[in-house]
Amino acid sequence: MGHGIGRRIHELPHIPNYYVPQFNEPLTSGLVLTIEPIIASGSGSIRMAADGWTMLTRDRSRAAHVEHTVVIQDGDPLILTA
Repeated sequence: MGHGIGRRIHELPHIPNYYVPQFNEPLTSGLVLTIEPIIASGSGSIRMAADGWTMLTRDRSRAAHVEHTVVIQDGDPLILTA
């Protein structure tokens, strides 16, 4: 799940990797957030590892995860990572 980022690494808003109608908070100018697409060769269902940080697929299928940091601004967003 993507998220806002600022004084802490994980802040609001939450940005899910799939459509959730209830997540309709507007993105305002100056907001910095991460977009975190994930692709899995299996079901895509995930679980947290014992270290409390690492995410694994429940079915142990291979997966890839990237993260982009984006600044919302008037006009086009500014992509800080590529």
